[in-house]
Amino acid sequence: MSEHAPASPAPGPTAASAPVAGPSGSRPDGIDPRGPRFGAAITLVLLAAVLLLGAWPAAATALLAVVVASFAVGAFRGVGHTWQGWVFRRFVSPRLAPPTELEDPRPPTFAQLVGLVITGVGLVLGLVGVSAAVPVAAALALVAAFLNAVFGLCLGCEMYLLGLRLRAGRAAA
Repeated sequence: MSEHAPASPAPGPTAASAPVAGPSGSRPDGIDPRGPRFGAAITLVLLAAVLLLGAWPAAATALLAVVVASFAVGAFRGVGHTWQGWVFRRFVSPRLAPPTELEDPRPPTFAQLVGLVITGVGLVLGLVGVSAAVPVAAALALVAAFLNAVFGLCLGCEMYLLGLRLRAGRAAA
């Protein structure tokens, strides 16, 4: 995701997936792009477990609920406020060199919203008895998490940027 809207140079070794306060202290300038990728790797493992728990639908649904809750926090509070972001800041980031550039937090936050919608719909449908909804939602989200974790391709981020380009095109027309 490092090709997405760099925000500013890294302030130092404490930069992680938590937002870095901007000049006014109110709007974050950027996040370490490795944080969301790390979070995607954890989400990938959880979603794979959801699929592997297919023989135990209640366990798969419960685990998908954890993923949905994580996406909800990321969508409404930002990726730096998820438990995956905390794990990255606490255990991973201190062992890494500072990032060379920071990323705009809006595309990954939008990606969290996309993940929330997909897994949330699957969870709700699964709870009302549509048995295929949980594994289908988990599989869709797993593909996106895999692409982000392994290749740094954030589908939700790309959707966000496409929306910006479309909005800019309409404004210019």
